Amino acid sequence: MSFYQDFNDKQAIEAWHALPRAPYKTFKLTRLAPTIGAEIHGVDLSRDIPEEQFAEIRRAIGENLVLAFRGQTLDLEAHKRFARRFGTLHRHLLAKSRAVAGGTDDPEVLAWRTGPQSRFTAGDAWHHDVSCDANPIWGSFLHVTRLPESGGGDTAFANLVLAYESLSAPYKAFLDGLTAVHDGSTAWTAGYGTQPEPGKTFPATEHPVVARHPFTGQKFLYVNEAFTSHIVQLSRHESQAVLQQLYRHIERSLAFQVRVRWEPGTLLFWDNWATQHHAVWDYFPEERWGERVSAYLDHGPKA
Repeated sequence: MSFYQDFNDKQAIEAWHALPRAPYKTFKLTRLAPTIGAEIHGVDLSRDIPEEQFAEIRRAIGENLVLAFRGQTLDLEAHKRFARRFGTLHRHLLAKSRAVAGGTDDPEVLAWRTGPQSRFTAGDAWHHDVSCDANPIWGSFLHVTRLPESGGGDTAFANLVLAYESLSAPYKAFLDGLTAVHDGSTAWTAGYGTQPEPGKTFPATEHPVVARHPFTGQKFLYVNEAFTSHIVQLSRHESQAVLQQLYRHIERSLAFQVRVRWEPGTLLFWDNWATQHHAVWDYFPEERWGERVSAYLDHGPKA
């Protein structure tokens, strides 16, 4: 790493640490890494969350971007009720196909089962969930219902606020104002071999390369290798060069990442705009099952 890049990384991390963070009154929060992620104890998601505690959870997700709620006993209705507090529940286009593969038939739940016969597992690449939608998911809520017996199956996360802030000033100025197309066929057809229903196409939407978070006002990178096809304002070769640089920047910046270890009774909640995540498939041929509920806001990411 060059001195210049190292200097930018240190500046970004220092600014992140300098953000004001008041103590929490209604639960215990332990940070999982200095720059992203926290573990929460003392919240019972099987019941309605009191308003004071909900307000603190909203603050905690803004400050930490990823929250692991430990020691939960959840059914699907409680899972959905908690997610619904944050916005309208998303209906995934692939939910029906996942139900055929052994998951729930609830359209508001994306379920999967990875095992010895699986050719791939969901999320085995750095990505935002469903960024191809015109109004993509803001919050994702994942409950893993079966863990590999030998361990593994962690989920890694990257802080895209820091990924943006660690870039040089000229490069940030270049990226600001650019837009990129996020195409469902790039992820689901090219990646999974999944075809849309007859007479339909997967969504493709233009989003800002650098968006501003509606809750915190912070800028973050919003491109990902799973869904982003090209930057609109650049030539094909320029677009490929810039996107590949940004993808490598996100995945190699370990100082901006955390790897969350799953335990029985964990619900994982993350900001799907300001983070990317990667499901680590290190447990083959053992099984890992999960159910994801997601919520979206009344608009998509804005520059």
